[in-house]
Amino acid sequence: MADTAKATPRMQQGLPARPLINGNPYLPMPARVIEVIRETNQIKTLRVILEDDDAMERFHFEPGQVAQLSVFGVGEATFVINSPPSQKDYLQFSIMEVGEVTRALHKLTPGEVLGVRAPLGNFFPYNDWLGKNLYFIGGGIGMAPVRTIMLHVLERASDYGDISLLFGARTPKDMSYQYELPQWLSHKDLHCTLCVDKADANWPHKEGMVPQVLKALAPSPKNSLAILCGPPIMIKYTVETLLELGFAENDIFTTLERRMKCGIGICGRCNIGSRYVCTDGPVFTCQQVRKYL
Repeated sequence: MADTAKATPRMQQGLPARPLINGNPYLPMPARVIEVIRETNQIKTLRVILEDDDAMERFHFEPGQVAQLSVFGVGEATFVINSPPSQKDYLQFSIMEVGEVTRALHKLTPGEVLGVRAPLGNFFPYNDWLGKNLYFIGGGIGMAPVRTIMLHVLERASDYGDISLLFGARTPKDMSYQYELPQWLSHKDLHCTLCVDKADANWPHKEGMVPQVLKALAPSPKNSLAILCGPPIMIKYTVETLLELGFAENDIFTTLERRMKCGIGICGRCNIGSRYVCTDGPVFTCQQVRKYL
């Protein structure tokens, strides 16, 4: 369980107190891989269950929260939990191979065990979005956090206005979750647009980079919020496009990545100014972090 400090310098700056966690916050929960999905040449999705049945049954998280995944003897890295909270059979993580830890995670097969420290961080404030039009924008592996919050709000679509998705990748082969795309394209409560930077002869959707396609689609900022995640350069230019379209900075939400160590706001490794991605994030408004984009 987590508690908060009664008074800290962070609170005096208008920032939330760091959580105080009972027990050993560095001790991971053992989890077993039950399924591995090859998304692209660089991305695999792992579905895992906690080894302790009671812990799995009690486990709760909010869309946008993350986990520290560890391969014993190799290391630990941070990934968003990209299954929706309603999915109780497993926890899902999509992982791009970029270094030693992710390479080791990619080598895991069903039945093997890894460590999970979760849930960590804040989450998308979906209860504040009631009645709003929601425009989700995902680029590449950045679709992972977008997926969890999008599926969460679609489960209660009547609480919101129009729900839209713009999902882009470099090429058709670089697009994750291809097995879900037909369902997203035909979903009665979702306006779905797919795009790639470079199309092939069989690509039936839009061609162009996400900011370009977004500008052409020109969603209205009226009573609308934008939620985006992707590579840093995509976020930078997509935010600029949204601002040009009239979206306010505090109506644009994104998630930020920083290399984390402790995951609980102690080591300071993931700071952006006076904020910590692991505790104050990973979800931020553009207004909070624009100068760091």
